[in-house]
Amino acid sequence: MSMQSMALLGAFLAVLLALAWPLGRLLARVGAGGAVPGFGALAPLERLLYRAGGVAPDTGMGWKSYATALLVFNGVGALFVYAMQRLQGFLPLNPQALGNVSPDSSFNTAVSFVANTNWQGYGGEQTMSYLTQMVALTGQNFFSAATGMAVAFALIRGFSARSAASIGNFWADITRSTLYVLLPLSLLFAVFLMGQGVVQNFNSYQEVQLIEPVAYAVSTPGADGQALSEAKVATTQTIAMGPVASQEAIKLIGTNGGGFFNANSAHPYENPSALSNFAQMLAIFLIPAALCFAFGRMVGDARQGWAILGAMSLMFVVAASVVMNAEQAVHPQLAALGVDQGASALQAGGNMEGKEARFGIAASTLFAAVTTAASCGAVNAMHDSFTPIGGMAPMLLMQLGEVVFGGVGSGLYGMLVFAIMAVFIAGLMIGRTPEYLGKKIGSYEMKMSSIAILVTPLLVLGGTALAVMLDVGKAGIANPGAHGFSEILYAFSSAANNNGSAFAGLSANTPFYNTMLAIAMWFGRFAVIVPVLAVAGALAAKPRLKENAGTMPTHGPIFIGLLVGVVMLVGVLNYVPALALGPVVEHLQLYSK
Repeated sequence: MSMQSMALLGAFLAVLLALAWPLGRLLARVGAGGAVPGFGALAPLERLLYRAGGVAPDTGMGWKSYATALLVFNGVGALFVYAMQRLQGFLPLNPQALGNVSPDSSFNTAVSFVANTNWQGYGGEQTMSYLTQMVALTGQNFFSAATGMAVAFALIRGFSARSAASIGNFWADITRSTLYVLLPLSLLFAVFLMGQGVVQNFNSYQEVQLIEPVAYAVSTPGADGQALSEAKVATTQTIAMGPVASQEAIKLIGTNGGGFFNANSAHPYENPSALSNFAQMLAIFLIPAALCFAFGRMVGDARQGWAILGAMSLMFVVAASVVMNAEQAVHPQLAALGVDQGASALQAGGNMEGKEARFGIAASTLFAAVTTAASCGAVNAMHDSFTPIGGMAPMLLMQLGEVVFGGVGSGLYGMLVFAIMAVFIAGLMIGRTPEYLGKKIGSYEMKMSSIAILVTPLLVLGGTALAVMLDVGKAGIANPGAHGFSEILYAFSSAANNNGSAFAGLSANTPFYNTMLAIAMWFGRFAVIVPVLAVAGALAAKPRLKENAGTMPTHGPIFIGLLVGVVMLVGVLNYVPALALGPVVEHLQLYSK
């Protein structure tokens, strides 16, 4: 790991902490339901939205009512996004006259954006009109992120409540999360991105003259069946336009990840500079980190938030160091070909295959760790071109359940589920009734927590097994052997854990993969949320006990170590056989040649 990589990682964490702390105070006020300091001008708009929707924001909901409202809201959203894609050829703001999207791709994309996954089996600038990008996809970027925040607030209330039947009001939570957090942050970030060079317009695509024409060959079938090669010269290039900055902002702030362009954050119109690249990484982690501070304030003990943040940070630093070191190291196969892999003033050294030359290895690999630790999926490098160990680290970050910071809301509530399991294990070891934040953990909470933890491994491993057994699944593999298996495993890990990034060597825009990955995304999102809300409801109904001499501290180094151990034990053991068949075998093959 180079000094540049260590300095970048240190600077990133320092700036993140400085920004997340004040935002955590704001999030705590938003979750508490009262007035939000500094946003008084938005209060009338909040009340207007409640009146328009017929919502009584002070009316509490039990967990079943909360879950029903959440599922209905997101189900309607999926139908809307599907309809927009199927009808986009007849709708306005389509200067390129792009046609309707196919049924299977529309289904996959609708589920993907509603589930905060943003898996993209299509090229955005070649498939989606401006209207579809702005209204359907960007709209769900806001709503899916707000849904995650709402669930996190509901679970926090479960811990902080004292014998309450309510965990809050879903409609109020999603309105306040969008109005006071996501919209202001996205507006500020979109303005910053435009200042850096991200485009924001409704122009038709531009046809420009190339300064240096490019010669290329076109193959056509001849009369005798033999391919004929014809030399041509390209003198122009089509430059895609569009309202990019507005989608880019919420794509990152909301840990969504869906790019306006097919190249995502490697595209200069989405990520034009080293500064924008650094800011995008901060945007991905900002709300997940801030929610840890909000959690501490809402439960009345700031140390609890620091403990959760400490566990997340520890796992992230280790994973980021692994991928940075793997890509910066000298590799025997490249050395055998005479490739100079030494870092110098003129080159980054190491494995530059698939990296964005503007950012180099340090910024590309840190971005890979950030986007897979959070359930974002935005990419500025080709993960398929990483070394076996460099590609395994992002894959494993997803397979841990997207709890290493994780998505907006989902990272916190996922980590709190692991915290419940950690105190349960600790209680068994010391012979005491497990207790977390003054709430006794019983069999019901453990059953719901177990379901939430085991849903995603079942979807990942089951989907991967089915894909490698069926011809329609194997047909999408671009690289045979261990790497091809890794491509499929990565795809289902990304879908079921609602990340959205891809190895990209897999041809996944087929009816089989569009359908299977959509199923994994839907249940990976909502089959986790419903048990989490059930836990929130059960905890809210219990009295909150005072600490005593026998209470296990849940804010010190011992608890952080226990929590990290439980996350790694449960997460890694689920996937050891699958990882052994993919990146581990590929790594051994690399050094055996």
